[in-house]
Amino acid sequence: MRWTSGGPSRNVEDRRGSSGMRLAPVGVGGGIIILILSLLFGRDFSTGPSTTATPDSAPGTVAPIEESPEEAREAQLVSFVLDTAQVTWSHLVPQTWGVPWRDAKLVLYRQATPTACGIGQSGMGPFYCPVDQKVYIDLSFYDELRDRFGAPGEFAEAYVLTHELGHHVQHLLGTDAKVRELQHQRPDLGNALSVALELQADCYSGIWAHYTASEKILEPGDIEEGLAAASAVGDDRIQRSMTGHVDVDSFTHGSAAQRAAWFSRGFQSGDPRDCDTFSAGAPSER
Repeated sequence: MRWTSGGPSRNVEDRRGSSGMRLAPVGVGGGIIILILSLLFGRDFSTGPSTTATPDSAPGTVAPIEESPEEAREAQLVSFVLDTAQVTWSHLVPQTWGVPWRDAKLVLYRQATPTACGIGQSGMGPFYCPVDQKVYIDLSFYDELRDRFGAPGEFAEAYVLTHELGHHVQHLLGTDAKVRELQHQRPDLGNALSVALELQADCYSGIWAHYTASEKILEPGDIEEGLAAASAVGDDRIQRSMTGHVDVDSFTHGSAAQRAAWFSRGFQSGDPRDCDTFSAGAPSER
């Protein structure tokens, strides 16, 4: 990716120097297992007894942020991606749907942090909370993405962030609320609807990638990195690596092929209306 640091985004809330909460006893390595189990079974295992949030000195105190050069660069990258993606969507959302745009906030944290959706933990991976309209990221996840999922590169990291911003787009449009209502009415379609929601966020990530191409941000190999990252976190890839077999009916995010295909569709089209995974039959695709 061609990018330059413009300093921290005004929409970034950096809690990496905050104390007042820590996880015990699960570290990052154990946390990724919790994330995978959550993806496999469609429930949040991070709130189990093995991962409790406990006080860590005076609540709310802030210390200077100690970071490696690599982490500092990642923090600068996510600020850049956050700003460029939100500029893109600030034009597309009103133009496409006539809905006003509101910027999401991005929270950088370590180990655990309070959110309006409960305690956010690093083992949950990056996530979007619709209640406070914030994306939460522990930057250590990018080490896991590279080392455990085999998806290195700056554009792979950008894909993760823009996927979560795709959930913010869905929230502003009311898509997530409609899905929750349908899941309540039709519990038998719960997983299928979840898959459609996640694949649409992948497609929205591809939409952002489409517009970065015209802004000369993309470099050769970037889209391949994004496709590799989308495939790496497919339900079938995760299930096979964890259990040795694949249970399609328990998918919550979509297969590797689906995730890559919908990211690619968004990238090729540039039109958010082409990301209608629900009408396209995404819930039943394999």
